[in-house]
Amino acid sequence: MSDRLHKKSGEVASPDFLSSDRLTQRKDFLRIAHAQRIHSTSFVLQSRDRKDDAPMRIGFTCSKKVGNAVARNKAKRRLREIARLIMPHNGQAGHDYVLIGRANVTAKTNFAAMQAELSVALQKLQTKP
Repeated sequence: MSDRLHKKSGEVASPDFLSSDRLTQRKDFLRIAHAQRIHSTSFVLQSRDRKDDAPMRIGFTCSKKVGNAVARNKAKRRLREIARLIMPHNGQAGHDYVLIGRANVTAKTNFAAMQAELSVALQKLQTKP
């Protein structure tokens, strides 16, 4: 398998984080809605153990409370980028994750702070029973 380059940064995209490993169907989002969740300042992280060894899958969502389409898309772009940087190192195989944007916060929070929040949130999920 050839290495895929990230569009803007030119970095090699991790094979653990390909577009085929994304949550896109409503039924998957509904299944994870009742799973574990961690609330951070910038976003909410939901996690569900699928109890298999398949690669992790990640979904992103923002409600209309976040703002108009432009604001929601900006928030989701930021969530996708922190996931691309953090999830291959801290995420667990066999899990589904959903990052949910927060109104007036996700699009404006310092990017490095968001990365740190995601790392802490993943550590908290791994220590929960």
